Amino acid sequence: MLNFLKRNKYSASGSLSQLAWKRFRQNTLAMSALMFILLIVLVGILGYSIIPDKTPFANDQALELATKKPGFKILTLKRYINRDIINHNFFYSMLFGQEKQYQEIPIVDYKFSGDSVSVEVYTGMEPNDGQHLSFHLADIVFPLSTKRAIKKISDNEYNIKLVDGKQIKMSRTDLIAKSKKAITERKYILGTDRFGRDYLSQLIIGSRVSLSVGFISVIISLIVGISLGAIAAYFGGWIDQLIVWFINVIWSIPTLLLVIAITMALGKGYWQVFIAVGLTMWVEVARVVRGQVLSIRQKEFVEASVALGFTNFRIIFNHILPNVISPLIVISAANFASAILIEAGLSFLGIGVQPPTPSWGIMIKEHYGYIILDYAYLAILPGVAIMLMVLAFMIVGNGLRDALDVKVVKA
Repeated sequence: MLNFLKRNKYSASGSLSQLAWKRFRQNTLAMSALMFILLIVLVGILGYSIIPDKTPFANDQALELATKKPGFKILTLKRYINRDIINHNFFYSMLFGQEKQYQEIPIVDYKFSGDSVSVEVYTGMEPNDGQHLSFHLADIVFPLSTKRAIKKISDNEYNIKLVDGKQIKMSRTDLIAKSKKAITERKYILGTDRFGRDYLSQLIIGSRVSLSVGFISVIISLIVGISLGAIAAYFGGWIDQLIVWFINVIWSIPTLLLVIAITMALGKGYWQVFIAVGLTMWVEVARVVRGQVLSIRQKEFVEASVALGFTNFRIIFNHILPNVISPLIVISAANFASAILIEAGLSFLGIGVQPPTPSWGIMIKEHYGYIILDYAYLAILPGVAIMLMVLAFMIVGNGLRDALDVKVVKA
């Protein structure tokens, strides 16, 4: 009895999947690529919660900090903005960012005097010769309702009216202590772009676009490709001829030209790119599904399903399509890589995702002129990111192909 259960264990429906996953894990290169993809997905999901610039689209610009080298450091004075800012919860801020509550002023020097602080603004030039500004201490550490929101009660105490209507009293000593905490050193790990934005934040948020385009485009291509391919092969006749003719027409049009045409028809934008790329990648899916269904529909279990009176929809989606999952997984991995390349190309041409939404293609477009200068990394880094993502998905696709190949699977 125990021997029968052991043999039955390997004849269960999940055994082939388990064996394929075991073979895939033995492929060190494919597993490394999968771990890299999962890491990028995790970083993309966490998004604004882990990047230095947490503003929507990581679009905090400071032109005086333009094109600073990696590791650049600068003193900043964080002065509260004198208007009411909506504070979102953690998950909303993680997905969409949070509007800044304070203004960051790059400075090179500061001095406290009485109830105010004087700073020299950083200009990015040598010698600096920046503008000298003076702020009341309360104007730095609190969002004030009006310019006359600060009233001096005594030599060492002030009454302060906040933007939300509340009034607080605070001594000058406490104001100075809070103001000192508002002056911090900021470090740009990968430097800044030509608009003075944090480059690391742009790269991380840009990964969301590539992953989103790949995922949604693959879903669209699978829905369209599986439906048309399965219907054509199962019913045959004039339906098959019509769908095959349509597939050949779409197949004959260069992919990039077709994407550009669809983009022009739908308009430029974030969601338009998803639809445009997805509607051009279904052809290969349909061809593979049609070929697989043509060979499977002659099997005995399909004839038995017809004899039992099952509906065509049930036979196709419950009995035939589960047998073509393996090649579809491999094609999806390759299509994911293609979608990333197509989106980057569209954004580079200016007809894909539009600014201020960060995209690796847009980042290359904005900085490719710096390749011949001392800032080549501004264009190279997003290019390397695209290359690594595409390479990772192709390696995973090859690993899945080898793991799912039943001809080499050994019991």
